[in-house]
Amino acid sequence: MSAVMHILRTYFPKWCLPRPDRQSQKHLQHHIFRQLQTNHPTTALVEIKPSTEQVFPKCRFMQYRRANEHLKRLGMVSEDGNKMVELSSITCAAPNMMDFIHQKYSMDNLQDSVEFMTIEDVEDVDLSLLPPIDSPGKIIGIDCNYVDNCDEQHISIPREPSFHVKFATSITGALDNIKAHSLAKHIDYGCQLAVVMGKKCREVTPKEALNHVFGFMVVQDIVARDWNALLGGHSMDTFLPLGPTIVHRCHVPDVNNLWIKTFINGEERQSGNTRNMIFKVDFLIHRLSQYLTLCPGDIILTGTPAGAGAYRQPSCFLKPGDLIESEIQNLGRMCNKVVNPYS
Repeated sequence: MSAVMHILRTYFPKWCLPRPDRQSQKHLQHHIFRQLQTNHPTTALVEIKPSTEQVFPKCRFMQYRRANEHLKRLGMVSEDGNKMVELSSITCAAPNMMDFIHQKYSMDNLQDSVEFMTIEDVEDVDLSLLPPIDSPGKIIGIDCNYVDNCDEQHISIPREPSFHVKFATSITGALDNIKAHSLAKHIDYGCQLAVVMGKKCREVTPKEALNHVFGFMVVQDIVARDWNALLGGHSMDTFLPLGPTIVHRCHVPDVNNLWIKTFINGEERQSGNTRNMIFKVDFLIHRLSQYLTLCPGDIILTGTPAGAGAYRQPSCFLKPGDLIESEIQNLGRMCNKVVNPYS
């Protein structure tokens, strides 16, 4: 319990906490967004010191609601997590991520305009963080796309990618609870790099594939291993935490060299790097586009490194009370608690 409280004190501002705790935790000023510009692996209990350098918000997009409002808003946050701007009320930007991607907004123009916008301190804004995208047309995942993940399963490296699908109703936020459905006894985790498409494409070449990408984000592909994937094993409600932001591809110079980590209750369970992908992002987009049309807002999950609970000795599945931290270099950190389905 003390480890959990230390994580909360280190990474969560007051607006990230459940409502009953906000008044008693006003002194908490550190932000989950501070992980956005992490360049070296951290452990779950290392305190991140705030940067003294002021930076303008960049193309790291979040969806949120302000306190006592039902209106969804779109904003950008700075690399150090200190500053934010709201786009949906002061620019021509749409108020939600899906419509914003379809707008094909110029990132250069948007970035040039930031200094003329109202810049707010994140810690002074009472808001609820939402999933950065919540209504994609397609969510497609790949199985066994890391060498070490194949090794732990004692299977040979695949020669062709194998895909599965998830449904949008499984999406939940970077700080939201994951429900341990009573019908699922073997609930497993797997931190993944997610690709968010920005342009419609069909039969695109690997060389041109990344030009059709909008950005990248962190996801946890939660799965009930005792359920058939097509009957809901991958797609139960709350089984796809994602966020906290979508980082535009212009801020991810090398998507094939990002470390990935998962902690369960403070214990490191996964530690990998996207350079160990068997099928790289450009090839996955190319291959999928041979079968179907990829559309703006579609999400591609690119696989998870070794360390999932099913392949540990002994196996170790998720249960109510577990705290899952998911982190990818430069993209951010999520923190989700597993809860009873009736809570």
